[in-house]
Amino acid sequence: MDKRIVLAVEDLGVTFDGFKAVDGVNLYVEQDEMRVVIGPNGAGKTTLLDLICGRTRASSGSIRFLDRELTQIPEYRRVRLGVGRKFQNPSIYESLTVLENLEVSYPRGRTVFGSLAFKRTPEVLQRIEEVAAMVYLGDLLQVAAETLSHGQMQWLEIGMLLMQEPQLLMLDEPVAGMSVSERQATAELLQRICKGRSVVVIEHDMDFVRSIAHRVTVLHQGKVLAEGSMAKVQADPRVVEVYLGH
Repeated sequence: MDKRIVLAVEDLGVTFDGFKAVDGVNLYVEQDEMRVVIGPNGAGKTTLLDLICGRTRASSGSIRFLDRELTQIPEYRRVRLGVGRKFQNPSIYESLTVLENLEVSYPRGRTVFGSLAFKRTPEVLQRIEEVAAMVYLGDLLQVAAETLSHGQMQWLEIGMLLMQEPQLLMLDEPVAGMSVSERQATAELLQRICKGRSVVVIEHDMDFVRSIAHRVTVLHQGKVLAEGSMAKVQADPRVVEVYLGH
């Protein structure tokens, strides 16, 4: 039985001052799928995620998430619908503890200032502890985020997204700057996260891609160049010429 299509991107494009950064992209991501998007610098990878999450408005095409059209919906509403996005650099509150960072992400329309009047119920604390353990920070709840290693900061931001219980999680270079052991732990984390939700990852580390990808989409000059298993795209002469052969 075919899995449900969670994300359907069709003929998607955006133009900046006459330059087509994303040009007629089609992308279909299934439930429980780990999709990795690769390609050389300037291929349109980050712009594609910007379009899906609503940071950038599409010039043309369609973005359907759980059968709902997103192109006219603002970014904050896409988050509430279940679209989560992690950027290249961790966006955390460094002066707050790990627990407080996760707490301010609890999905009840809260803000950092609103947390002053927020009651930390057993339900909230249980969810924080569950997510912290999942992202390897269970023993660091009272530690200030600014003292974490770079890899731990990346995990904390992933945890903050998980607090919002997204059905689609998009990660831009999640292992950049990580040690070998941290990359391996992140691969295991993403494999667990993918059970029950869809994950789209942009990554340049090909060993990491091989360890996590269900399917790979190769972008080049804003267009889909190839798609399929890692073995399939690696064997594609076009991919070898423009990317993997460099």
